Parts: sequence; structure tokens; C-alpha cells
Amino acid sequence: MASGLRRSISRRFDEELRFFKGWIDKPRAVGSIIPTSSVTARRMASVINPNSGLPVLELGPGTGVITKAILERGVKPASLYCVEYSEDFVRHLRGDFPEVNIIQGDAFNLNETLGENRGLQFDAIVSGVPLLNFPVEQRVRYVEDLLDRIPAGRPIIQLTYGPKSPVPAGRGNYTVEHFDFVIRNIPPTQLWIYRRGARS
Repeated sequence: MASGLRRSISRRFDEELRFFKGWIDKPRAVGSIIPTSSVTARRMASVINPNSGLPVLELGPGTGVITKAILERGVKPASLYCVEYSEDFVRHLRGDFPEVNIIQGDAFNLNETLGENRGLQFDAIVSGVPLLNFPVEQRVRYVEDLLDRIPAGRPIIQLTYGPKSPVPAGRGNYTVEHFDFVIRNIPPTQLWIYRRGARS
């Protein structure tokens, strides 16, 4: 019991250290100096329908906290595609999740990043990309592109540390919905959902 607790604490410390290093190396690509909490990760994964028969796309998985929650939701590893910009995080993710499709690349250029999988349709998209680090016009294009990759009514869920939606309403063909405010995260996190068409 004690050794298991020590291993858990040691692993958490390693994740936080790796995340902090990633933030130092590429502050625009990493939105926080501490990984997302498991509470936030589970809330984000809750929007996924694991019985849809469609794969799931995760963008900006970092150390894999949300990736783990997605798998615990019931998504099969082979049906999960994760796009991560950082080489260091990619190596870590491939070690921890060898059966998941871990792809190094730019979430803002998915046609090139996904390559032969660019035509896939996903059940839902889980985004941890720090959108506030980018211009509003680029954020709007990002959401519009993602919505082209999921069925009408299915969600993109996005986390942010700001008080407002990082992608404003009224800028494109999508709706904006506040999903949750997670206090048990450092810093506290807002979750937003973007959709197009009829809600499911």
C-alpha cells in the first residue's frame, strides 16, 4: 500500500516536471506549468460516445492525463488518435500508450498532420491546445476545421484558463456552450463545447 502510494506520487511528480520543462521550452505550445487534473480529464472524456463506432481525436494530450480518461471511458486504444506538437511529450505518450495512435504534428494543420487519415470522421474531439496563445481568427479557423471532421451535433470540448470561451460566438458556423467550471484544477479550468447542426 505504501509503496503503491509512493509510486503514484513519484509518477505525478515526474509528469509535473515534464510538463514544466515543456512549458519552459515552448510556452506557446503548453498552456500551463502543471498537467490537467484527473477530475477535468474525466469531465472532458464524458462527452464521448464510446459506442458510436467512430474514432476519437485528442489534440494537445501533453503527458496523457486526458488520454487515460478517454481510454477509461471505453474508447479502444486503436480508435484513439492523439496529435501532440512536443517531441518530448510524444516519446512519453508512445511509451505509456503503445497501442494508441500518437502523432507528432500541428493541430492547426490537421490535413498534413493526419496524412492518410485526414479523411477520418470522429465521434468527438477533445482539445487541450492552449488556444488563448493564438489570434482569435486562428482559433475560429481551428474550430471550423474540427467541426468538419465530426458528425452534426457532436461536440468539440475545449479547456481554457480564461473566464470566456476562447472561440467567440458569432464568428462562424458553430454554437458555443459552457460545459463546466472545474475548481479542482490548477489553475481552475473552464470547459467549453462547440457544435454544428442538430444537437445529439
